[in-house]
Amino acid sequence: MNVPSKGFEAIFQPRSIAVIGASSDPNKTGGRPIHMLKIHGFAGAIYPVNPKSAEIQGLKAYPSLTELPEVPDLILVLVPGAAAVSVLEVAAELGVGAAIVLSAGFAENGPEGAVLQQRVSELATQSGMRIVGPNCLGSVSVGNRAVGTFSISMEKEMPATGGISIVTQSGNIGSAALSLLAESGAGVARFIATGNEADVQASDALFWLARDAETKVILLGLETCRDGGRLIAGLEAARDAGKPVIALKIGTSEAGQKAALSHTGGLAGSDRVFDAVFKRYGVVRVHSLEDLVQIGAAVEAIGTRRIGTTPSAAMVAASGGFGVMMADAAAAHGVAVNPLSAASQARIKERLPLASAVNPIDATAQMSADPDILENLVEAALDDPANSTVCLMLALGMNNSRLRGIFTDALQRITDRHLDRTVVACISGPKDAIADLRGMGIACFPTIDAAMSGIAALSRLERGAPSEPMETIARARLQPEAWRNEVTAKAALRAAGLPFTEDLVATTAQEAAEAAESLGGAVVLKILSPEIQHKSDIGGVELGIQGGADAREAFTRIINAADRHAPAARIDGVIVAPMTTGGTELILGATCDATFGPVVMVGLGGIFAEIFEDTALELAPVTKSQAAAMVRRLKAFALLDGARGRAPADIDALTDAIVALSRFALRHAEDVAEIDINPLLVRDKGLGCVALDALIVPNSNHLAEAAE
Repeated sequence: MNVPSKGFEAIFQPRSIAVIGASSDPNKTGGRPIHMLKIHGFAGAIYPVNPKSAEIQGLKAYPSLTELPEVPDLILVLVPGAAAVSVLEVAAELGVGAAIVLSAGFAENGPEGAVLQQRVSELATQSGMRIVGPNCLGSVSVGNRAVGTFSISMEKEMPATGGISIVTQSGNIGSAALSLLAESGAGVARFIATGNEADVQASDALFWLARDAETKVILLGLETCRDGGRLIAGLEAARDAGKPVIALKIGTSEAGQKAALSHTGGLAGSDRVFDAVFKRYGVVRVHSLEDLVQIGAAVEAIGTRRIGTTPSAAMVAASGGFGVMMADAAAAHGVAVNPLSAASQARIKERLPLASAVNPIDATAQMSADPDILENLVEAALDDPANSTVCLMLALGMNNSRLRGIFTDALQRITDRHLDRTVVACISGPKDAIADLRGMGIACFPTIDAAMSGIAALSRLERGAPSEPMETIARARLQPEAWRNEVTAKAALRAAGLPFTEDLVATTAQEAAEAAESLGGAVVLKILSPEIQHKSDIGGVELGIQGGADAREAFTRIINAADRHAPAARIDGVIVAPMTTGGTELILGATCDATFGPVVMVGLGGIFAEIFEDTALELAPVTKSQAAAMVRRLKAFALLDGARGRAPADIDALTDAIVALSRFALRHAEDVAEIDINPLLVRDKGLGCVALDALIVPNSNHLAEAAE
């Protein structure tokens, strides 16, 4: 596999660019890159390549790559399919640094195109030349005017130079984001759309941009992830470099997926795994193109300012109605509206007696008449420690030249004095006015709802888990006996450190009676069969059995129920186990995600697992502190933490179990698809926890072998 960061200098910082399939018509795809390179002022050499023309758009044209005066750093390929592959073969022999295949005719066109795309991948691997695409929208570096695209978004105007870089698989999403950023006046550093990803993946570009001096914020658009390890490497690099990543992951529906064999599979869908990955690395996930652009622009504007991990806002508006709308929107997005201190309220009243000094602050129309009033009120809100940020409703004020002057002057003085506090403005106005505010470090949003959504998103910037030393987990094969039934699954998991009781197995009614007598007290009997997963549904569970006589009768009832409801099922006997009660029922599980590998899950368990879907996920392995953070994320955490007079649960024992399961799942990832432990009874603090049921589902290869 290519080193993720290798070759990107040729893509983003080329000294020379050759355009293969160049056209004299700037309106055609083969003509647009040359036209834009010229009008936007690319300083390097531009080499049009077309055997039918001696001159293209005022530049000398060449019949082939081999006849250029130098080996170009970057080639843009606009000829389709097989012709493009031929060009890449020549480029690889010449030692070209990178190629962007803008043309189509590859895997998206069926089996023949897939063969061509495989050849593109092979060329990249064999030669070391990085290849973007095929079927992509290419790249742009705004600072050096290196245009490697035919996107119409820059036919007339290049975006302002700034710190936002865009990495996307979809060309249209990336192009739209680029256009929206340009329209809003936000500054752009780099853009790349990776298309079919025969070689360069969005993850690779992310990795390089994390180390790029010109990039301050990264907007990431994903449809899929072809290599979880490469994406994690990119996200980790961005986090460690202090580069915020705002991600739009589309294709979130679970429709069409097969029903899982365990609770775990149903509760840990692939999109939730992306959520877990994003949380671990401090990525701010958004769900619309508008949020991607607006929050990205806000992050660039505030720079090193932060608002903390608990969002709250002091709100200032010239209208009580706007204040109420802001408070409603804040509640909808989880932004607290904390009351100002008595001293702050007195300070506001002293300057403007008519103002409502509670939060939201109603500054009345006087805010628009006197810059000192606006300055004093916002200053008082910023000085009050009750809220993490101040949200200012400017409405259409920046469209009026007089008000624009009042607002701009006051806000400039405020932001100069408060370099560590964040101001958010809800504003609609001219692009240059918004750019002025962003230049002061103010995050700007076009609507009240967008502003509150933005504050909530900005609060997630610092939530990435710091790097923790991870013990290397040696991979090992799991013996097939482990997934035969509940008892063998428990034995394998118990050996890995999971807290299971020692159950007995009876194959006759007499053995059941003897087992019950030996255990003493109340026992539970359960059917033992690899084909019967939901035992209670068929009458395969008997609770509270006392003594040998009761156990003998219960055994018979269970076997008869299995014969009626699952006559073809293989019966390995009946489990006889101590009756265990008390504690909080949780579910603990693991699943092997196709992209990221083993994922561990904890949640509210028992019969309510699939009803409430209160779960937390993490990539395996997890550390003790990560396991504790998972537990705290549960809505049911209050039950474990001693809510309403309950005794606190043994969270330490619970986190030990999560860690042990995550290690087991990673060690046996080659063999295990899912693990389901439900319920896991978490007892009072100091009393530990105990697992009552277990299921290990082998991967598809083992399932296929069993079916044969």
